[in-house]
Amino acid sequence: METQPLASPEKKMFDLTGKVAVITGASKGIGEDMARTFAQFGAKVVVSSRKQDACDSLAADIVAQGGDATGMAAHVGDMDQLKALVDKTVSVYGGIDILVNNAATNPVFGPSLDCDGSAFDKIMQANVKAPFELSKLVHPIMKQRGGGSIIMMSSIAGHTPDPGLGMYSVSKASLNMLTKVLAKEWGPDGIRVNAICPGLIKTKFSQALWQDDKILNHFTKRLPIARMGTTDEISPLALFLASEASSYCTGSLFYADGGTVI
Repeated sequence: METQPLASPEKKMFDLTGKVAVITGASKGIGEDMARTFAQFGAKVVVSSRKQDACDSLAADIVAQGGDATGMAAHVGDMDQLKALVDKTVSVYGGIDILVNNAATNPVFGPSLDCDGSAFDKIMQANVKAPFELSKLVHPIMKQRGGGSIIMMSSIAGHTPDPGLGMYSVSKASLNMLTKVLAKEWGPDGIRVNAICPGLIKTKFSQALWQDDKILNHFTKRLPIARMGTTDEISPLALFLASEASSYCTGSLFYADGGTVI
């Protein structure tokens, strides 16, 4: 009898073929890298951010590279837009299997005394409430499909407060607890919820921390891996959490920080 070659265990384990992934804040930085990586491993990717042209541009590039992607703009601070994002994704792709709550904001860099009420509300809305509400919207869809994976993009700032990022740190600590709460409650529905906690990654979002050599040196000089990270050092971890490779992982915080929190 002729034997068939076995599929690569790595390919099978990380294969996202047939899966639908929604990524917020996906038009640049870590979100963009995750969108490209998920598509490379077979996922149908919904690229979402505030501006439709930025979403369309990345989606078109992914398609040109042989992937399957659609751009869908949504402001995470607007519940109607979040619902429309979910409804449109289901209309186009038939469901949702993976959600990455990546969009975040930090309008204030400096002492917490400089963070007024409106800035605090904006931080908590984008960094905590939006992931909560969007996760609730996808819950029944994932449950009906037999389960899914929700990935929260947190930060080491949720573990130890960073100078100049006081209320951002508070929001990420809240997001970490939200991850654990949803993981505990939704596990019976087959939905896994985990968080990635990056350290200093070179993106536009973190530019205030790395564009100044003195600040950059403060953050990196004592690290076991004494440098800032790159976006392509985060997306493989997201792939692991999105795929069956992490089938027994839920409610966990995964650090990718060069050893910062040691």
